[in-house]
Amino acid sequence: MTYLEKYQLWANDSHFDEATREELKKIANDENEIKERFFQDLEFGTGGLRGIIGAGTNRMNIYTVGKATQGLANYIIKQGAQEKGVAIAYDSRRMSIEFATAAALCLNANGIQAYIFESLRPTPMLSYAVRKLGCTAGIVVTASHNPPEYNGYKVYWEDGAQVTSGKDIEIINEVNAITDYTEIKSMDKEEATNAGLFHVIGKEIDDTYIEELKKLVINPISEEGKQLKIVYTPLHGTGNLPVRRILKEIGFENVYVVEEQELPDGNFPTVSYPNPEDPKVFVLAKKLAEEVNADIILATDPDADRLGVCIRDNNNEWQLLTGNMSGAIIAEYEFSQKAAKGILPANAALIKTIVSGNMSDQIAKKYDARLIEVLTGFKYIGEQIKMFEETGCNEYVFGYEESYGCLIGTHARDKDAVVAVMAFCEAAAYYKSQGISLYDQVNNMYKTYGYFKEGLKSITLKGIEGMQKIKAIMEDYRKNIPTEMGGYKVLRFRDYEADTITNLETKEVTATGLPKSNVLYFELTDDAWCAIRPSGTEPKIKFYFGVKGTSLEDADAKLEALKNDSVFCPDSVVNA
Repeated sequence: MTYLEKYQLWANDSHFDEATREELKKIANDENEIKERFFQDLEFGTGGLRGIIGAGTNRMNIYTVGKATQGLANYIIKQGAQEKGVAIAYDSRRMSIEFATAAALCLNANGIQAYIFESLRPTPMLSYAVRKLGCTAGIVVTASHNPPEYNGYKVYWEDGAQVTSGKDIEIINEVNAITDYTEIKSMDKEEATNAGLFHVIGKEIDDTYIEELKKLVINPISEEGKQLKIVYTPLHGTGNLPVRRILKEIGFENVYVVEEQELPDGNFPTVSYPNPEDPKVFVLAKKLAEEVNADIILATDPDADRLGVCIRDNNNEWQLLTGNMSGAIIAEYEFSQKAAKGILPANAALIKTIVSGNMSDQIAKKYDARLIEVLTGFKYIGEQIKMFEETGCNEYVFGYEESYGCLIGTHARDKDAVVAVMAFCEAAAYYKSQGISLYDQVNNMYKTYGYFKEGLKSITLKGIEGMQKIKAIMEDYRKNIPTEMGGYKVLRFRDYEADTITNLETKEVTATGLPKSNVLYFELTDDAWCAIRPSGTEPKIKFYFGVKGTSLEDADAKLEALKNDSVFCPDSVVNA
C-alpha cells in the first residue's frame, strides 16, 4: 500500500475516530505532509516507539500505540506469561495518560492484567514496579527529554530493564506482523475493572520505592550538611514529588523548587527543549539560586531518569557539569566511602557505555573494581546487573552513561534521576562537612585521575531526506576511514555494526565482542577518542569526543581542536 493509499484509508475509514479523520482531511492538499506521516510505520525499535504526536502511521497516536501493545500482548501470550500482568507508567507529556490507558485496555482485551499508576510517575519507578509486582513486562509512556511535540512508548521485561537483544527482535516481529489496525483489541474500562483486569497502583509502590532508596545512603546527613542549599527544577515533569520527598526524608532542610517549572505541563512553557543537558533550561533556576544563595542546582528531565547539575566555581559563577563529570563525582563518592567503611565488595563492578568518559576507568582501577563497557543504552547496564545476580561473578556498585543517566543500587534496572539526586546531594553534604566544595572535589579528581574532558556535537537532519542523509554519512565514514583527527593519529577503528575492530597500522581485524549497533568508534593516540552514531530517539547524528590533557587548559584546547577538525564540520559532513 502506498503512502497515499494509507492516507486515504485513515482519512475515510470509520474505524478511525472522527478527530483523526478531521485532522487528516486538513492536510489533503499538502502531499509532503501526507508523505511524512504515512511513508512508513512508526518504527518499533529495540526499546519501543518515539515520534511526533499526530494522526498517521508514522506518528504517535492511539492506533500506533495500540498496534505496539497488541504485538506485545501476542508475544506475552506466546511465552505463556500472561498470568503475571504488565505494569504501566506515564509522564506529563501530551496524550501520555490516553496512550497509557489505551495500552492497558488493549492488554486487558487480550486477557492480560494491567497495573497502571494513578497519576504520572518517573520512569525508574516503572522499572521498580515491574519487579516489585512480579510482572512479566512493563510499559512507560514518555519521550524523555525530547521537544513537546513528541511522545514515546518503552517496553520493559520482568527483570525491570528495557528489552534487550533477542527478545527485542522477537517483539518487533510480533508488532510488524500486525498489518490491519482492526486486529487491535480493546475493551471498556469499567468492564475491564469489574473483570479484575484493570488495576490502579500508587502509594504502595511509592512508599516501598522511597524506602529502597533510603537504604542506599552511606553517610547520614550531618547537621552541617543539612544546611546545604539546594535549588531543584523538575522541568514540568514527574520528578517534583519523589525528589522532594527523598531529600526531606534523608534530612535536607533547605530545598527550593523553581515555582515556574514545578507543576507538570506537557507543553513545557518555560523551555523549548526540556533537557538537563541544555544550559538554557537553568535560567530560572539560576535566578532562584542567586536569591537564596544556593550551593547547587539540580534539574531532572520530564520522566526523571536524567539529572543535570550546576555547581559554583571559585569565581562564584555557575558551571554546568557534563554527564561524565556528574557521574564520576557520584562514582568516586560511592567507591571511596564504601572502601573507607570496609563495605566495598571484593568483586565490585563499575559499568559505563562506550561513549562515556575515561575518568571512570581510573576510578575503577584505583578501587580494584572491574570496569565493563557496554553499548549505548541503559538496558545494557541492566542486562549486566541481571547477569551478576545470576552468576555471582561481580557485584554492581555503579553504572552511568554520558547523557546524564546513572544508577546506584539495583532497585531499578534503568537510569534513575531520583536516586542520583539523593546520592549527589549526599556527596555534596559530606564534602561540605569536610570543608570541601564540589568545585574543589572536581579539581581533586582531575589531579588524581587525569584531566579528562569530553564533548558532544549533534547535527539535526529531519524527515525522510534527513534519515537518508544520516545513513549516507555513516556509510561514508565506514568507506573512508580517517587516519588523523584533531592532530591525533587514528590507531584503531571499531565498527559495532560489522562487529569489527581494525588496527589501522597492522590491518589486523578482531571482534568487538558486543551486540551489533550502528556505532563507529575511533581510538586515537594519547588516550583521545571519537565516536559517531545516529540518535535512537531524535532525528540527529551525534559525534562524541574525549581527550586527556596535562591541565584543564590543555584539555580544553585539545578538545576544541578535535571537535573542530574539518572531518567533523557540519558542512563537510552534511555534504559528504
